[in-house]
Amino acid sequence: MRVAVTGASGLIGGELVAELGRQGHDVVRLVRRAAGAGEAAWDPVAGTVEAAKLEGLDGVVHLAGAGIGDHRWTDDHKRSVLDSRVKGTDLLARTLAGLSAPPEVLVAGSAVGYYGFESHEPVTEADPRGRGFLADVVVAWEGAAAPAAEAGIRVVHARSGVVLTAKGGALKKQLPAFKTGIGGRLGDGRQWLSWISLDDEVAALIHLLATADVRGAVNVTSPEPVTNREFTATLGRVLKRPTFLPVPTPALHALFGAEMTEEMLLGGQRVLPEVLRASGFRFAHPLLEGALRHTLGR
Repeated sequence: MRVAVTGASGLIGGELVAELGRQGHDVVRLVRRAAGAGEAAWDPVAGTVEAAKLEGLDGVVHLAGAGIGDHRWTDDHKRSVLDSRVKGTDLLARTLAGLSAPPEVLVAGSAVGYYGFESHEPVTEADPRGRGFLADVVVAWEGAAAPAAEAGIRVVHARSGVVLTAKGGALKKQLPAFKTGIGGRLGDGRQWLSWISLDDEVAALIHLLATADVRGAVNVTSPEPVTNREFTATLGRVLKRPTFLPVPTPALHALFGAEMTEEMLLGGQRVLPEVLRASGFRFAHPLLEGALRHTLGR
């Protein structure tokens, strides 16, 4: 396949590009600078893209967007999170729709934040959106891909959970505290965590590129979500460290602000990947302990 990837320098995008290369696929990286070999320049803010370099692609994986948990949720950061997803997706979708030889498929990044942050019941792709900032972002983000779908391109919205890897993301941020024995549950620990290993995330994205009868929303999460309490105990067991010191809610509010704390840290979703499993995908790391041992070399 000849595949274009946005967000190719990010944690997931970098691993995806490497794996596509190992499998013998031709990759075009979309970059926000002067393009070199195997690259196409684009600028979502300016609304420009080297469209000619995207002619004749087999597929596109769109992963670009400002990090949701990288900063405290100020109004400016929230605007950046929303605009980086909506503007980039809209530009890419309209560009692909206007090509003489458009790709067969666009796998567009999305998130399980669609389901809100308050429910303890399992949810699948058939469930409605929840409430909150992240749900609002996902609705607008997915809606921005409409021009591609209207042009006949198969559009998949890959609603990813928390991607677990020691190389970056949420787990890397947590490891120092847990390795020193001061890691603990957040609040009461009853909130659900829908997670996926980095290896399975990349494999799922490639699977969605190649599986012609899958379109629309797809939950890209492990089939075994856990509570924060379970996650904490499992990570402590893998690292052979105690996890007796919970982080109280007032401390989280002081550090991250009330809105970010309630949605990202004390809220969660119990998401099941029904469409992904029904399409024949097989998880390498369906259980949390195995996934943690794999990424931590334990």
